[in-house]
Amino acid sequence: MKKIIFLLPIVLLFVNCQSKIDKSTLPKINGYWEITSVKTPSGENKEYTVNTTIDYFEIKDNKGFRQKVVPQLDGTYLTNGLKEELTLDETKDQVMFKCKTNYAEWDEEVIKLTDEELVIENDQNIIYHYKRYTPIKITNE
Repeated sequence: MKKIIFLLPIVLLFVNCQSKIDKSTLPKINGYWEITSVKTPSGENKEYTVNTTIDYFEIKDNKGFRQKVVPQLDGTYLTNGLKEELTLDETKDQVMFKCKTNYAEWDEEVIKLTDEELVIENDQNIIYHYKRYTPIKITNE
């Protein structure tokens, strides 16, 4: 019992000190993001050093979409036209994506959002780490 009483304040301190998403940073979600790693609930971490597709997010007034796109050497993007509908659900403690396709619905929590980093955890406890995508431009000069 003494151990529980001792550990409880430490656990509460840790939970309360976790960073919350500042609502003013939400427009930073918009744009192109490249997955850098995925962490599974079992603790396995898969690194992605090269991606053939990237995710494009577009959200306005808490509604929008995410779409897989394929960057081209000329700076354009190809897509198959399929989009995941996204609705942002903001509470005091978290920012959630309510995701929907013709085939499924699920939730994802925005864990971290900066100019260059996005971290999302889905409802299966899989954590996706993104970095802002920087296109490679090849010119004929």
